[in-house]
Amino acid sequence: MVNIWFMIHTDTEKAILQAAKTVFYKKGLAAARMQEIADEANINKAMLHYYFRSKEKLFGAVFLQAFGELAPFLNSIFNSDKPVFEKIREFVDGYITFVVDNPYLPTFIIQEMNINPQFGETFFRNHVTPDPSKFEEQIAREIEHGNIRPIDPKQLVLNLISLTAFPFVGKGLVIGILDLDEIAFKTLMEERKKLIPEMIINTIKVQ
Repeated sequence: MVNIWFMIHTDTEKAILQAAKTVFYKKGLAAARMQEIADEANINKAMLHYYFRSKEKLFGAVFLQAFGELAPFLNSIFNSDKPVFEKIREFVDGYITFVVDNPYLPTFIIQEMNINPQFGETFFRNHVTPDPSKFEEQIAREIEHGNIRPIDPKQLVLNLISLTAFPFVGKGLVIGILDLDEIAFKTLMEERKKLIPEMIINTIKVQ
């Protein structure tokens, strides 16, 4: 038998989280108001406080949900047994696809961690986060075996992340400088799925 009470409460909580995501993405933690979130979710403020007693707790839930979508995906690539070059291609293709579908996520995460570093530090201590250590060890082995040019594995990971993430984090700047509309921006990002891996691989592979 279906538990109607559970379904109603689950649907309400989902609606609250979606509404909070919309408001937090637009305004950030400091400027967002609980009443705005309640209005966005089409519930009253008392109902909102029943589920989440404070804006900070609600923000934590939204942040966890957002990061919870990204971290497992990145770790599935970092921790796989696939070759380094294949991982590079999968990371770039998957990350760009993911962010095109969740366009506010990178800016949201970085913005809030810059505004509130303590929140970020606490979050990273208590939750699953991207861990490239296995990938870095794999890079070091490939260098030792003479398959990759010498490079600090952390620098390679940083290059991979920054080349892939920056156009989304700095989207307004990119669109302004390159005089792009939304369609042209997405086309450019699709092209980067092939451009970034080949650029990185051609830089590090032994000819």
